[in-house]
Amino acid sequence: DKILSFINLSRAEEDPRKSFYLSNILNWRPPGNRTPTSAEIEISLPFIEKHICLIRPKILVLCGGVAAKALMNTSASMSKIRGKWTDFTPQSAISGQEAQDLPAIKILPTYHPSYLLHNPAQKKAIWQDMMMLEAEYRRVQG
Repeated sequence: DKILSFINLSRAEEDPRKSFYLSNILNWRPPGNRTPTSAEIEISLPFIEKHICLIRPKILVLCGGVAAKALMNTSASMSKIRGKWTDFTPQSAISGQEAQDLPAIKILPTYHPSYLLHNPAQKKAIWQDMMMLEAEYRRVQG
């Protein structure tokens, strides 16, 4: 929340132009807060994609390797994919017609905030990502 506030976004903002919506790949927390298994991600992916189609965001910020790898369908490391814009296209059949009608969504993979707690040297990288997010946000807002 603090990082987002520096670029004038907030999860608590009522104005949708300044709000930031947060979701997880899974609809539940795995036991012991462990990393989700590939089977759990596979089960959940159609639902998060449907969620995205319903909300119709202009930008997705993928926080952490689990979200980025699942939605980008990649096995690349976060250090290779973070800070690079790409387009999101839902892949699951459950997304249906909404996916066909969905305008291109820009996605920006970045480190998960909890990763920064254990790796404070990466804070510079996430700030760079947030500056990219702010510029893209301004561009899509017109």
